[in-house]
Amino acid sequence: MRILLAEDDEKLNETLVYGLTQAGFIVDACFDGEDALFYGEQNIYDIILLDRMLPCMEGTDVLSTLRRRGVSTPVIIITALGTLSDKVEGLDLGADDYLVKPFALEELLARIRCVARRPRRIVDEETRSLADLVWLPAENRLNGPAGSCTLSRREAALLEAFLKSGGATLSRSHLLLKVWGPDSDVEEGNLDNYIHFLRRRLKTVGSRLSLKTVRGVGYALTELS
Repeated sequence: MRILLAEDDEKLNETLVYGLTQAGFIVDACFDGEDALFYGEQNIYDIILLDRMLPCMEGTDVLSTLRRRGVSTPVIIITALGTLSDKVEGLDLGADDYLVKPFALEELLARIRCVARRPRRIVDEETRSLADLVWLPAENRLNGPAGSCTLSRREAALLEAFLKSGGATLSRSHLLLKVWGPDSDVEEGNLDNYIHFLRRRLKTVGSRLSLKTVRGVGYALTELS
């Protein structure tokens, strides 16, 4: 599970990153509202932990902007503002939970597990299909005319990016962000390798879909003519 943490207190940020990482999560951290909005809009996170009082852009503004732009990633507000009106405002803006500082890491982990279990998140696990290709995330299985195969985690993330694009050309930078996250120092050659792997998977299942290289831009999942 990938988590975005937006917390401007450097010590608390570091402590939470360590605790969440030890608990098995992949964590991307930022320290101001503008970065939180930018990363949140990439729609690559399972949960966002959002401080209310952030520099550059307040957490409530980040939250309302994300919701207005159609980003439905669950958000847990973490803040020192704990009055009833503060909580009501945060929840009404679209937060999924509201946790008042100081809090124990164990409680935060329990809140994360609770939010992650909510049924509305199952939408990301629904079957996706395009042309003769069917992807079943819950089973990690790709079906095509000639059979089926399983995918590695990064192959699956790459395939889902293409299936969600509706046939649009995706830039290399977009794919690197979707598959490896914003803070990864992965080399672009790794993307080329996984494109090659995914092309082999498409051939294995006998799909007429192909990953087309768009020179100077990126790749597109299109039907062979």
